[in-house]
Amino acid sequence: MPLLQGVLSHILSWTGLCQVLFVVWTLLGAVVVVWTAKLLVRHVWYTHRLSCFNKPHANSWLFGHLGQMQSTEEGLQHVDELVQTYKHSCSWFLGPFYHLVRLFHPDYVKPLLMAPASITVKDELIYGHLRPWLGQSLLLSNGEEWSRKRRLLTPAFHFDILRNYVAIFNTSTNTMHDKWRHHLAVGTTNLEMFDHITLMTLDSLLKCAFSYNSNCQQSTSEYVSAIVELSDLIIDRRQKILHHWDWIYWKTKQGKRFKKALSIVHRFTREVVQKRRALISQQRETETTAPQKKKDFVDIILLSRDEDGQGLTDEEIQAEANTFMFAGHDTTASAICWTLYNLARHDQYQEKCRQEVMELMEGRDRHEIEWEDLSNLPFTTMCIRESLRLHSPVQAVTRKYTQDMTLPGDCTVPKGAICLVSIYGTHHNPTVWTNPHEFHPLRFDPTNKEGLAAHAFIPFSSGPRNCIGQKFALAETSSRGGFDSAQVSSDPGGEPRSWAQLWGSSPSAPACPACRGEACGCRWSL
Repeated sequence: MPLLQGVLSHILSWTGLCQVLFVVWTLLGAVVVVWTAKLLVRHVWYTHRLSCFNKPHANSWLFGHLGQMQSTEEGLQHVDELVQTYKHSCSWFLGPFYHLVRLFHPDYVKPLLMAPASITVKDELIYGHLRPWLGQSLLLSNGEEWSRKRRLLTPAFHFDILRNYVAIFNTSTNTMHDKWRHHLAVGTTNLEMFDHITLMTLDSLLKCAFSYNSNCQQSTSEYVSAIVELSDLIIDRRQKILHHWDWIYWKTKQGKRFKKALSIVHRFTREVVQKRRALISQQRETETTAPQKKKDFVDIILLSRDEDGQGLTDEEIQAEANTFMFAGHDTTASAICWTLYNLARHDQYQEKCRQEVMELMEGRDRHEIEWEDLSNLPFTTMCIRESLRLHSPVQAVTRKYTQDMTLPGDCTVPKGAICLVSIYGTHHNPTVWTNPHEFHPLRFDPTNKEGLAAHAFIPFSSGPRNCIGQKFALAETSSRGGFDSAQVSSDPGGEPRSWAQLWGSSPSAPACPACRGEACGCRWSL
C-alpha cells in the first residue's frame, strides 16, 4: 500500500502529470509519424505502378490533382480536354489518399466492366458516403453477398412486373401535365423542368416501391423532402475532402442535417417493411382467398427466396428499398429532362416523335401509353438513346479490383487502385463518335450500329455489375417521353405548343440540383 500511494502521489503531482502527458504525446506523435510514413510509401508505390499511364499536370507531387475534379460544367469541359489529349486513359491522384486511372475509350473500359464480379469491389471514395443511407445494399456489397442479393432482386425487375408499372407512370405524368396546363392557363411560359419532373419520378417510385400515394406533386411531403436533401448533401460532401472522414463530417452543420433527414427516410422505410411483412404473415395464417393487389417492389423482395429457402432480412429489404428510391428518382428525372431539352432544341426530331406517338394512339379512346407500345416507338427510342449518350445521368462509375488488371498497350492497373470509368468521356470521345457533341438520333438507327464498339454506349454501365434497374428506367423514360410528346403539345385553347415554346423562346439546360448551374450535367456515379 505505501508503494501504491507513493506512485499515485507522484503521478498526480505536477511533475508526474507532465511526464504522463509527455509520454502520451510522444506515443501519439509516433503513431502519426508511422501513419504518415506508410501513406507516403503507399503514394510512391502507386505513383510508380501507374507510370505506364499518361498523367496530366498536377498541382504538386503530394497533393496531385486535388481540387481539379469538379461536378460542374467546367468539370465536364475538363474531361473533354483530357479525352482530346490522352485519347483513352490517364492517371490521376487526389493527394496521397486516392490513386485513380481515368478511362474513356471502349477498348480500355471493356476489360474492367466485364471483369468477374468476384474480383470487383466498390470503392469508398464514391460509394462510402452512401453507406449510412443505403446500408449494405446491392449497390454497395461485394463478393458472394452481392451475388446472392442480385439473384434475389432480379425477379423484381422482370418484364412481367415492369408492365404493371406503366399505368402508374401514366397517372403520375397526368398529374404533372395538369400542373403544367394550369401554369399555361395563367400565362407562364418558362418552367424549371427538373423540379417538376423530379417530383413526378418520386411520385411514381413511391407507388411502384411501396404502393404509397404521397401526393408529393401537389403538396409537400416530409419523406420526399428528406430524400432530396440527402441527395444534395451527398454531392456536397463528395466535393469537400475533409468531409470524407466521418469523425469530422458528423460534427459539421451538413452532417447534422444529414442525420436528421436520414432518420426521416429510415423511419418511413422501416415502418412500411414491417407492416407489409406482418400483412403477408397474416394472409398466410388465414389462407385468405381475397383478391390480391398487384405486387410492388417491397412485396416481391419480401417473398424472394434463395436456393436454401432463405429470404432477405427486414434490414436488408429496407436497404434495397432505399437504394431503389435513391438510384431511381434523380437519374430518371435527369434523363427525361435532357431528352425533352434536346427535342426542344431540334424541332424536326420533336415533330417526328410526336407524329410517331399520335399514329400509335390513333383510334384509341384513351391516349395512354401501354407496355406493348414501348417497342413500337423506334424513332422516339433513338432520341432517348442519343440523349442518354449526350447527357448521361450518371457521368462515371468507379471500381477497384482484388488483382492487377491488364489493359491494352501494356498498361496495368495495380490491385487496389480506383478505376474511374468515364461514361461522359466515352460517350464524347471523337475517336469513337463522329461529332460527339451534336444531337443526332440516327446514330442509333439499327442499320447504323454495325460499326459501333460494344462498350461505346454505356449509360447503365455494363458487365456483371451493370445497373439492375436499367429496364425499369428505360420503360419509365420511354413512356414519359412518348406521353409528353403526345399530350403536352396543346395550350388551353387547343393550339399546338412545342417544347421550345413551353421552355421559352430559347430553351436553357435544366439547372443542376447540386451546383444550380446550367448544362453542368453533374449527376451520380453509381
